[in-house]
Amino acid sequence: MALDSAQKQEIVAKYGRNGNDTGSSEVQIALLTTRIAELTEHLKVFKKDHASRLGLLKLVGKRRRLMKYFKRTNKEAYNKLVSDLAIRDNI
Repeated sequence: MALDSAQKQEIVAKYGRNGNDTGSSEVQIALLTTRIAELTEHLKVFKKDHASRLGLLKLVGKRRRLMKYFKRTNKEAYNKLVSDLAIRDNI
């Protein structure tokens, strides 16, 4: 369920400020969104996997906190990222 390095590099290249930018809010939110989507698909098949469900909830909370911070610090980039990732702006 973890992302492989090729997927991570692709996301970093797309959303990062430079090639090695893995710590910016944009990259972290994009990586978390990808992991959340994969876990959601996994849980559609394995409905009783409660351990993965707990991990999913933790990831969603972490992404929510990052999005709240990012919205507060850089509103324009936040709006672009939300539209690009096709996630809801409910913060």
